[in-house]
Amino acid sequence: MRLVTVAHGTRHATGNEVARSLTAAAGERLGLPAVASYVELCEPIFASLPAEPSLVVPLLLSTGYHVREDLGGARPLGPDPLLASAQVDRLLAAGARAGQPVTMVAAGSTDPLAMRDLVRARDLLAGAWGGPVRLATLTGEGLRPAEVVRPGDAVSPYLLAEGFFAARARRESVGASVVADVIGPHPLVVDLVVARATALLEVRASA
Repeated sequence: MRLVTVAHGTRHATGNEVARSLTAAAGERLGLPAVASYVELCEPIFASLPAEPSLVVPLLLSTGYHVREDLGGARPLGPDPLLASAQVDRLLAAGARAGQPVTMVAAGSTDPLAMRDLVRARDLLAGAWGGPVRLATLTGEGLRPAEVVRPGDAVSPYLLAEGFFAARARRESVGASVVADVIGPHPLVVDLVVARATALLEVRASA
């Protein structure tokens, strides 16, 4: 048995390293060999991995095309309270004040189910942050950062890694006083990957 994570993939080398770091840490805690894979733009491609017994944990933050088509409808990593708590840590580390209005900026999707997930992620962040959180998306359905970000807002990118969308989130968040880092290889994300893999193991054991 092995742990296989599946990230989107990016041309940004540092962004791809996030998946590797998370996967290595989770694999060590689980006591399993671990492989980070990607749906596109970076090797190894998930669809090309050799077939063997695996616990597959997507590192995608919402439902969408890749979850449905490439991963057979596997559960995305988000939304989840642990991700919201990690976002709070990133906001505070960037200098945001507790309760400061926040705009959560997500990559976005044309899939209505993805928007449902993003609204849930926004609500989880609002609860963890203890202040108002608005949602902006960079593509697909929803309002763009230019329409949502207000002067003095803190911006929380709902993105796992650096890359094209993270750069856009920073560039388009005009007027924000703080733009937090992406969620990245936060220890709480490792906790979440371990929890998802453990749940898959339990399902296999009870089958």
